[in-house]
Amino acid sequence: MPNLITLARLCMVPATIWLIIHGRLDIAFFVFVAAGVSDALDGWLARRQGSHSTLGAMLDPVADKALLICTYVSLAIIGVLPDWLALLVVFRDLLIMGGVALFTLLGAPPPIQPLRISKANTVAQIALAALALLLAGFGLRGAWLLDATIALVACTTVLSGLAYVAPLLRRGGAGGGAGDGTGDGTGGGTPG
Repeated sequence: MPNLITLARLCMVPATIWLIIHGRLDIAFFVFVAAGVSDALDGWLARRQGSHSTLGAMLDPVADKALLICTYVSLAIIGVLPDWLALLVVFRDLLIMGGVALFTLLGAPPPIQPLRISKANTVAQIALAALALLLAGFGLRGAWLLDATIALVACTTVLSGLAYVAPLLRRGGAGGGAGDGTGDGTGGGTPG
Protein backbone atom coordinates (compact mmCIF):
# COMPACT_ATOMS: atom_id res chain seq x y z
CA MET A 1 0.00 0.00 0.00
CA PRO A 2 2.74 2.58 0.81
CA ASN A 3 4.33 1.97 -2.61
CA LEU A 4 0.98 2.47 -4.36
CA ILE A 5 0.51 5.78 -2.54
CA THR A 6 4.03 6.85 -3.55
CA LEU A 7 3.30 5.86 -7.15
CA ALA A 8 0.09 7.91 -7.05
CA ARG A 9 2.14 10.88 -5.78
CA LEU A 10 4.52 10.43 -8.70
CA CYS A 11 1.51 10.51 -11.04
CA MET A 12 0.49 13.85 -9.49
CA VAL A 13 3.63 15.44 -10.96
CA PRO A 14 2.42 15.74 -14.58
CA ALA A 15 -1.03 16.79 -13.34
CA THR A 16 0.54 19.58 -11.26
CA ILE A 17 2.67 20.77 -14.19
CA TRP A 18 -0.34 20.79 -16.53
CA LEU A 19 -2.49 22.70 -14.03
CA ILE A 20 0.21 25.32 -13.41
CA ILE A 21 0.98 25.87 -17.09
CA HIS A 22 -2.74 26.21 -17.86
CA GLY A 23 -3.25 28.77 -15.11
CA ARG A 24 -5.23 26.57 -12.71
CA LEU A 25 -3.02 27.33 -9.72
CA ASP A 26 -5.98 27.00 -7.37
CA ILE A 27 -6.47 23.35 -8.28
CA ALA A 28 -2.68 22.83 -8.46
CA PHE A 29 -2.52 24.01 -4.83
CA PHE A 30 -4.91 21.26 -3.75
CA VAL A 31 -3.05 18.62 -5.80
CA PHE A 32 0.24 19.77 -4.24
CA VAL A 33 -1.25 19.59 -0.72
CA ALA A 34 -2.69 16.13 -1.50
CA ALA A 35 0.79 15.03 -2.60
CA GLY A 36 2.21 16.28 0.71
CA VAL A 37 -0.46 14.43 2.67
CA SER A 38 0.23 11.27 0.64
CA ASP A 39 3.94 11.57 1.48
CA ALA A 40 3.15 11.65 5.19
CA LEU A 41 0.59 8.85 4.81
CA ASP A 42 2.85 6.42 2.96
CA GLY A 43 5.63 6.99 5.50
CA TRP A 44 3.25 6.42 8.38
CA LEU A 45 1.82 3.26 6.79
CA ALA A 46 5.28 1.88 6.05
CA ARG A 47 6.35 2.41 9.68
CA ARG A 48 3.08 1.01 11.06
CA GLN A 49 3.17 -2.08 8.86
CA GLY A 50 6.93 -2.48 9.07
CA SER A 51 6.92 -2.73 5.29
CA HIS A 52 10.10 -1.00 4.19
CA SER A 53 10.90 -2.06 0.62
CA THR A 54 13.81 -1.32 -1.67
CA LEU A 55 11.34 -0.05 -4.27
CA GLY A 56 9.74 2.30 -1.73
CA ALA A 57 13.13 3.55 -0.56
CA MET A 58 14.01 4.49 -4.14
CA LEU A 59 10.57 5.64 -5.31
CA ASP A 60 9.75 7.95 -2.37
CA PRO A 61 12.63 10.43 -2.80
CA VAL A 62 12.21 10.35 -6.60
CA ALA A 63 8.52 11.28 -6.23
CA ASP A 64 9.35 14.05 -3.74
CA LYS A 65 12.14 15.55 -5.85
CA ALA A 66 10.17 15.26 -9.09
CA LEU A 67 7.20 17.07 -7.56
CA LEU A 68 9.28 19.87 -6.05
CA ILE A 69 11.56 20.44 -9.03
CA CYS A 70 8.75 20.32 -11.58
CA THR A 71 6.61 22.66 -9.48
CA TYR A 72 9.47 25.16 -9.14
CA VAL A 73 10.30 25.06 -12.85
CA SER A 74 6.62 25.40 -13.83
CA LEU A 75 6.07 28.31 -11.44
CA ALA A 76 9.20 30.00 -12.80
CA ILE A 77 8.02 29.53 -16.40
CA ILE A 78 4.77 31.37 -15.69
CA GLY A 79 6.54 34.07 -13.63
CA VAL A 80 5.19 33.24 -10.16
CA LEU A 81 8.65 32.33 -8.81
CA PRO A 82 11.94 33.84 -9.98
CA ASP A 83 13.72 31.78 -12.63
CA TRP A 84 17.05 32.08 -10.80
CA LEU A 85 15.53 30.31 -7.79
CA ALA A 86 14.26 27.39 -9.89
CA LEU A 87 17.72 27.12 -11.48
CA LEU A 88 19.36 27.18 -8.04
CA VAL A 89 17.10 24.40 -6.72
CA VAL A 90 17.67 22.22 -9.79
CA PHE A 91 21.44 22.90 -9.88
CA ARG A 92 21.86 21.98 -6.21
CA ASP A 93 20.21 18.60 -6.73
CA LEU A 94 22.15 17.91 -9.93
CA LEU A 95 25.42 18.85 -8.23
CA ILE A 96 24.79 16.51 -5.30
CA MET A 97 23.59 13.62 -7.47
CA GLY A 98 26.48 14.14 -9.89
CA GLY A 99 29.03 14.09 -7.08
CA VAL A 100 27.55 10.95 -5.55
CA ALA A 101 27.37 9.25 -8.97
CA LEU A 102 30.97 10.18 -9.78
CA PHE A 103 32.37 8.79 -6.53
CA THR A 104 30.21 5.68 -6.89
CA LEU A 105 31.60 5.10 -10.40
CA LEU A 106 35.10 5.53 -9.00
CA GLY A 107 34.37 2.69 -6.57
CA ALA A 108 34.06 4.83 -3.44
CA PRO A 109 30.40 5.62 -2.86
CA PRO A 110 30.13 8.34 -0.24
CA PRO A 111 27.92 7.78 2.79
CA ILE A 112 24.91 10.07 2.40
CA GLN A 113 22.88 10.95 5.43
CA PRO A 114 20.14 13.56 5.65
CA LEU A 115 21.50 16.70 7.28
CA ARG A 116 19.50 19.14 9.41
CA ILE A 117 20.10 21.96 6.94
CA SER A 118 18.86 19.70 4.14
CA LYS A 119 15.71 18.85 6.05
CA ALA A 120 15.17 22.56 6.74
CA ASN A 121 15.69 23.26 3.04
CA THR A 122 13.11 20.65 2.05
CA VAL A 123 10.56 22.09 4.48
CA ALA A 124 11.25 25.61 3.19
CA GLN A 125 10.96 24.50 -0.45
CA ILE A 126 7.63 22.77 0.22
CA ALA A 127 6.33 25.80 2.15
CA LEU A 128 7.33 28.18 -0.66
CA ALA A 129 5.73 26.08 -3.40
CA ALA A 130 2.49 25.78 -1.41
CA LEU A 131 2.53 29.50 -0.54
CA ALA A 132 3.16 30.56 -4.15
CA LEU A 133 0.34 28.33 -5.40
CA LEU A 134 -1.99 29.57 -2.66
CA LEU A 135 -1.32 33.29 -3.20
CA ALA A 136 -1.33 33.19 -7.00
CA GLY A 137 -4.12 30.62 -7.27
CA PHE A 138 -6.56 32.49 -5.07
CA GLY A 139 -5.45 36.07 -5.75
CA LEU A 140 -4.33 36.66 -2.17
CA ARG A 141 -1.94 39.37 -1.03
CA GLY A 142 1.30 38.51 0.66
CA ALA A 143 4.17 39.63 -1.56
CA TRP A 144 6.29 40.37 1.53
CA LEU A 145 5.75 36.82 2.83
CA LEU A 146 6.52 35.34 -0.58
CA ASP A 147 9.73 37.43 -0.84
CA ALA A 148 10.83 36.40 2.66
CA THR A 149 10.20 32.72 1.90
CA ILE A 150 12.08 33.00 -1.42
CA ALA A 151 15.07 34.43 0.49
CA LEU A 152 14.85 31.60 3.04
CA VAL A 153 14.74 28.94 0.32
CA ALA A 154 17.67 30.53 -1.52
CA CYS A 155 19.79 30.59 1.66
CA THR A 156 18.94 27.06 2.78
CA THR A 157 19.45 25.71 -0.77
CA VAL A 158 22.95 27.18 -0.96
CA LEU A 159 23.87 26.09 2.57
CA SER A 160 22.54 22.55 2.14
CA GLY A 161 24.28 22.22 -1.22
CA LEU A 162 27.57 23.30 0.34
CA ALA A 163 27.04 20.94 3.28
CA TYR A 164 26.82 17.98 0.89
CA VAL A 165 29.40 19.07 -1.67
CA ALA A 166 32.17 20.22 0.72
CA PRO A 167 32.80 16.70 2.12
CA LEU A 168 32.83 15.30 -1.42
CA LEU A 169 35.42 17.89 -2.46
CA ARG A 170 37.55 17.17 0.61
CA ARG A 171 37.27 13.48 -0.11
CA GLY A 172 38.29 13.99 -3.74
CA GLY A 173 41.18 16.22 -2.72
CA ALA A 174 42.40 13.58 -0.29
CA GLY A 175 42.87 11.11 -3.11
CA GLY A 176 39.34 9.66 -3.17
CA GLY A 177 39.01 6.01 -3.99
CA ALA A 178 38.33 3.06 -1.78
CA GLY A 179 40.66 2.57 1.10
CA ASP A 180 41.48 6.24 1.60
CA GLY A 181 40.09 6.11 5.11
CA THR A 182 37.15 8.40 4.44
CA GLY A 183 33.62 7.22 4.98
CA ASP A 184 32.48 3.67 5.30
CA GLY A 185 31.64 3.25 1.64
CA THR A 186 28.12 2.07 2.39
CA GLY A 187 26.23 4.88 0.72
CA GLY A 188 22.61 4.75 1.72
CA GLY A 189 19.77 7.20 1.56
CA THR A 190 19.37 10.16 -0.68
CA PRO A 191 19.99 13.76 0.18
CA GLY A 192 16.90 15.75 1.01
